[in-house]
Amino acid sequence: MKKKNCYLLMIVIIFSQNLFAQNNYNKQKIYRVGIFAPLYLDSVFENSQLRSEKTIPRFIMPAVDFVQGAEIALDTFALYNNERVEATIYDTKSFLQPLPWLIQNRLLDSLDLIIGSVKDVDFKHLSDFSARKNIPFVSATYPNDGGVTDNPNLIIMNSTLKAHCEGIYSYILQNHGTDKIILIKKPGIQEDKIVSYFKMLNEQEGKPLLNIQTIHIDSTLSPWLLKSKLDSTKRTVIIAGSLDENFAKTVTNACYSIRKNYPLILIGMPNWDNFKIFTAKNAYKDFPIHFTTPYYNSKSNWFNTILTTEYFRRYKAKPSDMAYKGFEASYMFTKLLLKYSTGLLSHLNDKSVSIFNEYNFRPVYFKKNSSTPDYHENKHLYVM
Repeated sequence: MKKKNCYLLMIVIIFSQNLFAQNNYNKQKIYRVGIFAPLYLDSVFENSQLRSEKTIPRFIMPAVDFVQGAEIALDTFALYNNERVEATIYDTKSFLQPLPWLIQNRLLDSLDLIIGSVKDVDFKHLSDFSARKNIPFVSATYPNDGGVTDNPNLIIMNSTLKAHCEGIYSYILQNHGTDKIILIKKPGIQEDKIVSYFKMLNEQEGKPLLNIQTIHIDSTLSPWLLKSKLDSTKRTVIIAGSLDENFAKTVTNACYSIRKNYPLILIGMPNWDNFKIFTAKNAYKDFPIHFTTPYYNSKSNWFNTILTTEYFRRYKAKPSDMAYKGFEASYMFTKLLLKYSTGLLSHLNDKSVSIFNEYNFRPVYFKKNSSTPDYHENKHLYVM
């Protein structure tokens, strides 16, 4: 672990310099790409040495993996005679050069593309900056719009919760429109939003298109209560409307206990894929729990071979999901920048640059009559 992250420090310091030295001799257009992630290098290193002799904080590893995936993508990029790229990696949690300082001192003004694995305040800073300077900003991992409006330069790869609800609703409408549908929720602001999303989707024409019954529970859901809402002769689709792991366990246990006598399809929320309750061996055997995700990488193509081979050569490990996301975002959008330059936003769905996943970027409008999108978002979701 120590060796791996010392190498990361070298990437941050040297990577941009090497590319710049390579490109400086030519007067052709240099496309500048900024890759942003919360690396916390000032907290982890002191005088180019790890502060801890044994390990580094686990919370920075997603950012580390994202940057390493991005670096491999850019290192293996096939540039042609008329193409020049300068890529710089920025630590958004730097003490000496924090993100607001970089923006205030106009050190980011020359960027042609921003790629970020950021959230919360860093996301807002970069979004505001991209809107002001008219620079495309690819939010690669944050499944949220952060309250951003009126920024057509913002591109959200990791679909928002609202988009997931749209995907679930579309899946049910196409495949289970005649089945009984139950939405189970518990008290909570996020849960209320989920219910409102489905209500809005279901009543776009003024009246409900699907018959969706909502069940409100507190912290428990007994099999008896659930059975009282079901018909053993008909299939029922159950939407579990919460991001909470205890809620997921409660609903899944209730469904699992009656599955043999009541035909059920359980659909959870997008973050359920990471819950520990579903990773145990033989957990809920023969009872699939469905969820939506923007990522489905079969890991059988040429780009996967490039990433896994080079990642293992450098770090003696397999790339994590974050490394894949860093590789994919950096490769795809740098390719788009080179191919379309200032017209990147009009070609977000160019399939020729796709490498791991399919994407369908659509403009999102909060105001019905607006001619300018508030942002662009990936609407392509896989039902797993």
